[in-house]
Amino acid sequence: MKRSQLTALAFVAMLSIPVMASAQGQPKIDNMRAYDKSGINVFESPKSSSEFNGLKFRMGFSFVQPFQMLSHESGANQTVPATTLKEIGADFNTAVANWNVDVQLEKGVRLSVITYLSARHHQETWVKGGFIQFDELPFMPFSFVEDIMDYTTIRVGHMQINYGDAQFRRTDNGNATYNPFVENYLMDAFATEIGGEVLVNHSGFLGLVGITNGEIKGDVTTPDYKAPSFYFKGGYDSQLNDDLRVRLTGSLYMSEKAANGTLYDGDRGGSHYYYVVENAAASSTAQFSSGRINPNLDSKLTAWVINPFVKFQGFEIFGNYEVASGTSKSDKSAQLVVAGSATEIADAAKRAQQLQEREWTQMAVDVLYRFGSNENFWVGGRYNTVTGRPLGYAADVEVTRMAGSIGWFMTDAIMAKLEYVTQDYGDKWALTDTRYKGKFDGIVLEAVVGF
Repeated sequence: MKRSQLTALAFVAMLSIPVMASAQGQPKIDNMRAYDKSGINVFESPKSSSEFNGLKFRMGFSFVQPFQMLSHESGANQTVPATTLKEIGADFNTAVANWNVDVQLEKGVRLSVITYLSARHHQETWVKGGFIQFDELPFMPFSFVEDIMDYTTIRVGHMQINYGDAQFRRTDNGNATYNPFVENYLMDAFATEIGGEVLVNHSGFLGLVGITNGEIKGDVTTPDYKAPSFYFKGGYDSQLNDDLRVRLTGSLYMSEKAANGTLYDGDRGGSHYYYVVENAAASSTAQFSSGRINPNLDSKLTAWVINPFVKFQGFEIFGNYEVASGTSKSDKSAQLVVAGSATEIADAAKRAQQLQEREWTQMAVDVLYRFGSNENFWVGGRYNTVTGRPLGYAADVEVTRMAGSIGWFMTDAIMAKLEYVTQDYGDKWALTDTRYKGKFDGIVLEAVVGF
């Protein structure tokens, strides 16, 4: 289907949603995380079960309209076009939107497809991905299978992989309901890959194993540069009493080699800080990750993260300690260019794996207080820092971000949030890089709808 036709179809569907909703309401889809306020602090999809009386189709949308008032500066040479900062001011950015489609195919079996109708990175309609999820196996009517599936969830498709817990609290293009802040972490661990995962969750303890193609899309070419990726998660999550919930998980992602690994630059929506510390030639789409840090570990990658979460009454604290190490295909290419014979090429490839391996560390903490009769209001703060060696650098750099946020759920589906952010890149970047002594600060206001 042509993009123009798909966009027209989406527009018609959006117009029809209020009519369908008022006529019969949204059908209940089992084992699904809600897109509105009730989906906050939901991590792995909840277990639920109801009688199956035929296929059920649910369609919803997520929208964000941002207003940005940020200013930036740089210590780089401002007389050279490549390091002259983009002129930015206070104004609205283009709204972004997701189209959420969920289908109950059978008892305990659901399908999910999310489409970016408009995004900073892709203004055209773009499918994020989709998966089929099994919380029951009705086509295998054996008692031992039913017993296993009481605690097991199987997910297969081109999907957002379950690495870390920050991905459950991030902004996903038009879906900003789960995130109490405007942006995601500096190193934004998020990727859609093709594969499957098995989750077991029993008595508060959880364990997950996943395998994917290690790529953001399917492609049968360059097989020598690819290998499957594996990821694992384990932890504990329990509501200890009416006031206290405690969760602690650890995740591991391993990719021995990839033609284009995208764990830290797989977001096709883009940053919600537009043009910050970008040069005058920057465009919204080409420089879609403004303010984020991409470690460029797109070939070989080992990453692990620890995520604690505590909620006591209205107080929440979420932490993220993450270490990622590996190599970039750009590192290898640079080594291979100077090699001549087949033996030299092989030796250079080995040296690239050994000499060019780089490591990045990320630390972050979110502290929030939700208040009001239904916790419809919140105030919070975030501290986030990353340290590591960029591609082509001989020494580490350090970037620090601090943000404060206030917000209000006017209804379960309508939210507004206001954030003040300040970010400092430090003085370890190259003099020819706009990030050298780069800084930005100011406020961003977002109006959010999700259902």
